[in-house]
Amino acid sequence: MEMEGERRVGVAVDFSPCSKKALKWTVENMIRDGDYLILINVQSQVHYEEGEMQLWEATGSPLIPLNEFSDPGIVKKYGVKPDPETLDLLNCAAREKGIVVVMKVYWGDARDKILEAIEKIPLSCLVIGNRGLGKIKRALLGSVSNYVVNNGSCPVTVVKNIDHED
Repeated sequence: MEMEGERRVGVAVDFSPCSKKALKWTVENMIRDGDYLILINVQSQVHYEEGEMQLWEATGSPLIPLNEFSDPGIVKKYGVKPDPETLDLLNCAAREKGIVVVMKVYWGDARDKILEAIEKIPLSCLVIGNRGLGKIKRALLGSVSNYVVNNGSCPVTVVKNIDHED
C-alpha cells in the first residue's frame, strides 16, 4: 500500500462511546480527500487463533482494509468488534470523501502501542478520545491520552467526552 506523500490520520479506537466520538470528530473536522484514515486498536489480551498471531504480537497486525473488518471471520480472527454505527460512519466517509480506511490491531499496553503506531506507520497526526476519568482515577491509572500527547512525535488531538466530566 503506497502512502508516500499522503496524509495518514490515525484515530485510536476501542469502539467505546468516547472513541466513537473521536472518530466522528475526525471524519467531520480533519479528513480531506485522498487521506488515509488509520484506526489504531490495541487489545490488552492476546487470543491466539492461529500461528501468525504470535508473529503479529510484536509488530501489530497487517493493515486491514475497511471491507475486511466488516467480515465476521476477520473480526473474530483479530478479536476486534466494530459496531454497525462505526462501520456505517467509515463506509460513508470512504465513499463521500474519497479516503482509504484501514485498521491496525496491536496487542499490549495502549500507551506503548499507540506511540509505536505513530512511529512505525508513520502517522501524520493522531486523534484520541479522552474517557473523562475523574481526577482521582486519572491520578491512579494515568491517562492514555495524556501520555500520548506528552510522548508522541506527531500532533495529537484529544477529543474530550464531556458526558463524564466531574
